Amino acid sequence: MSDSAIRVRFAPSPTGMFHVGNARSLLLNSVVARQSGGTLVLRIEDTDAERSRPEWTEGIIRAMAWLGVGPDDYEGPLLQSEYAAEHAKAALQLFDTGRAYYCDCTREDVQARSGSQYAGYDGYCRSRDLAAADGRALRFRTPDEGETVVHDLVRGEPTFENKLIEDFVIARGNGSPVFLLANVVDDVTMGITHVIRAEEHLPNAPKQQLLWEALGHRPPTWAHTPILVNERRQKLSKRRDKVALEMYRDEGFLAAAMRNYLMLLGWAPSGDREIVPWSVIEEEFRLDQVNSAPAFFDVKKLTAFNGEYIRALSVEDFVEACAPWLIGPFVTAEQKAEAGFGITKPPWQSDAYDPAVFAAVAPLAQTRIGLLAEIVPNVDFLFLDTVEMDAASWAKASKDARVLGDVIAAFEALPTWDAEQLKTALLTVGEAHGLKLGKAQAPVRVAVTGRSVGLPLFESLEVLGRARTLNRLRAAAELAAV
Repeated sequence: MSDSAIRVRFAPSPTGMFHVGNARSLLLNSVVARQSGGTLVLRIEDTDAERSRPEWTEGIIRAMAWLGVGPDDYEGPLLQSEYAAEHAKAALQLFDTGRAYYCDCTREDVQARSGSQYAGYDGYCRSRDLAAADGRALRFRTPDEGETVVHDLVRGEPTFENKLIEDFVIARGNGSPVFLLANVVDDVTMGITHVIRAEEHLPNAPKQQLLWEALGHRPPTWAHTPILVNERRQKLSKRRDKVALEMYRDEGFLAAAMRNYLMLLGWAPSGDREIVPWSVIEEEFRLDQVNSAPAFFDVKKLTAFNGEYIRALSVEDFVEACAPWLIGPFVTAEQKAEAGFGITKPPWQSDAYDPAVFAAVAPLAQTRIGLLAEIVPNVDFLFLDTVEMDAASWAKASKDARVLGDVIAAFEALPTWDAEQLKTALLTVGEAHGLKLGKAQAPVRVAVTGRSVGLPLFESLEVLGRARTLNRLRAAAELAAV
């Protein structure tokens, strides 16, 4: 089969969030399609009505677009629910050809015959020739002998003995197809040639391959990529770990950093490098070079990646990237807590934000943050009428608050308000009190910004302005005198 005929698919279920594992699968499929000039199909597996909502499908599409896979990059979205007729037709074909049979056994029946609650299905209905009827499941007739070999670009040739694969259900008692059958029929109907998905689906592969062959089709090329694990080497779980891509997006991870990092989970570009342009990844990535071992999703490393990408932005692009955290869109804290997603409104009034003021400090902030959301606590003092001083920071800095009176007088006397003169003035005051610059500036920083750490102090004071700086210093001096 020529590369130009390659068709891959990304087939998420609309569950209300976009798992980072799904994000990696999307990128892997997208890269393979782009490399070969093939096609990426977006299929929404929406047959579970209780877990499928249109807004969740829209959320998937938005998350894909954020990652850089837009509507022009894929065919679809195609809805699995619209292929119900094909599913039913395939089930009937398998029954008519003797590759499937109806079964009325309950789980209790199977347990009673075996005497074990853990027993698998025993093939009891194989020779009963039951007809279709309400409540009767359709089971695939697994071959009694031989092996099923899954030719996998990542894992080699996993081999499964057919006798160890029970006659599995392909359609429920109400006639609806189970995942195994629907998935295969969809892939066949959509002409999928390569199935690239996570390792957790490997146990399904021999059953699905048997279905492909029983329906008269050549199975696809398989590639089961390593599962993502946390620091305890446990599979990432939405009940335990932060796995929603939207949460990372709303914390201020850049899409480019996320793309780069996800592609390195099980694969590495040439040379001793990790941070590489997407064009390099598209050129060098090969499925058969993916490591089969579980891949550690290291949030600390991802954050470090993100910091590198932030610092690599032009100042203009950095200002634009920060805009959602500074000027919208916003949700309330309560809405974010309920949904888990969204950017919370900053603590200042919307009309207090001055883009020119932010542009003045943007180069200073860009080198100090690892997440775009961190921009708010770094610059909030510029847009608030008053700042609330962190109690612990003030308790420590106030030990040297005796300098504030002289600092105020020195700052009031400055002929021009600029960072260099502010620094010189504070240095002089500090020396008069027997304090080095670091000690002398501590109460000034907390008084003006509310925190003990932040942007370079004197540049910040220059941007904040004479009047606002002096007002805050006077308030802190009064507090220290109480």
